[in-house]
Amino acid sequence: MARMNPEINAGSMADIAFLLLIFFLVTTTMDVDSGILRVLPPPIDPNAPPPPPVRERNVFVVLIDYQDRILVEGQLGNINTLREQTKEFLLNRTNDPNLPEKRMVEIENLGETEVSRGIISLQNDRGTSYEMYIAVQNELAAAINELRNDLSREKFGKRFDELTDEDLIKAIREAVPMAISEAEPKDIGGGR
Repeated sequence: MARMNPEINAGSMADIAFLLLIFFLVTTTMDVDSGILRVLPPPIDPNAPPPPPVRERNVFVVLIDYQDRILVEGQLGNINTLREQTKEFLLNRTNDPNLPEKRMVEIENLGETEVSRGIISLQNDRGTSYEMYIAVQNELAAAINELRNDLSREKFGKRFDELTDEDLIKAIREAVPMAISEAEPKDIGGGR
């Protein structure tokens, strides 16, 4: 008598594979890319007159070359001192004629307040590493946030990031604007 080979019922294999696929899709976490939180300015009205020129003393130039070296105002800089240099530039405590001008502005909830005309110009080379670019950008933003925290403590008794009243937040932002201008990457380093 011939022996019969038992067959495996493969009819439910597709169902099992489908259930396993759904299980892994539901339980697996996906890496989510996160970006840099920035509010872009509105588009420029082509009929608007050109903006007034910015005086050189009001611009704090930070360059990152293709070797990730930082040049601050034309001098070799360091990521560890960039935050303090930025704060000193924007504050201009001694009214140095080489540092940015200040103007008096009437700001709701703050009154008559000195506001710096300083602008931070961040420029980088096409070969700059992403890590260095983000590190420099973080230091510049941290400098502005520290100035905002200091002013908020002085005027309202709490840090800027602890404020909940939108009017007070708006006042501090107006007094210490996030004035960072980012130029399109170019070949700064040369000689590659």
